Amino acid sequence: MTKKSKPVRLCVEGATTDGRKVQRQWLTDIEKNYNPTVYGARINMEHWNYSWMPRFGDVDSVYTEEISEGPLSGKLALYGVLTPTPELIEMNKKRQKVYTSVEINPNFSDMGGAYLVGLAVTDNPASLGTSMLQFSQDGEGQNTRLSERKQHKDNVFTAAEETRIEFTEDSDKTGLLDSIKALFTRERKTNDINLSDIRQSIELCATEQVKTAGEVEKLSQKTDELDAVKKQTAALRAELDTLKTDLSQQDKQPQRPHAFGGNGENTENLTDC
Repeated sequence: MTKKSKPVRLCVEGATTDGRKVQRQWLTDIEKNYNPTVYGARINMEHWNYSWMPRFGDVDSVYTEEISEGPLSGKLALYGVLTPTPELIEMNKKRQKVYTSVEINPNFSDMGGAYLVGLAVTDNPASLGTSMLQFSQDGEGQNTRLSERKQHKDNVFTAAEETRIEFTEDSDKTGLLDSIKALFTRERKTNDINLSDIRQSIELCATEQVKTAGEVEKLSQKTDELDAVKKQTAALRAELDTLKTDLSQQDKQPQRPHAFGGNGENTENLTDC
């Protein structure tokens, strides 16, 4: 049985622990790019990332939303759903480690944008939050007290947010009402998909029908032309047959008439040519 938290606010655009500001674009990049199957942000203690230290869960999913009221009204916030370990759940029940701070890589791998690479829990917001801002920047670009905890030197730790983590359970057993709602939701989505498929099929059939009608018309024209050629050929054949018949009925050895020599008075000398 997996326990997931309700969405919790992880950070807000603004100040960080090293003097830089969390940019709104970073948060929208994280919302777009975050994929636990590509690189999952694990929950750690105070941003310590030693391999021998335990982890306390994972960030399951994230989204952004603009804050609509209060002193932070108008600022963009990053929210996340967590999958905590039993140890973190027990600590949370005892009101321990109730603040969170995220670790952001402003230019992660080849994604061309910011990415959420870690989430820390802490008891003391000042250790990762606003109070440290007064001391964290040592000259220009020098190391800070938290630099050794970063997974990458360019990463950013956000100011700690007080996080009330309330958990929900993903169980194989669901209530009757939830099952019915889910059924109707699936049916509605299926119907929408089916209607879309039917509409696309009809449009495709209509397009093919128009193309077929055009091909039939062209074929009909060619058939008419072929019929005309056949008729012309038949007429020529008939004329040829008639000519052959006429020629076959003529004498094959025609005789010229007798030719008379002289003035024709002497009929005794006849010439048969």
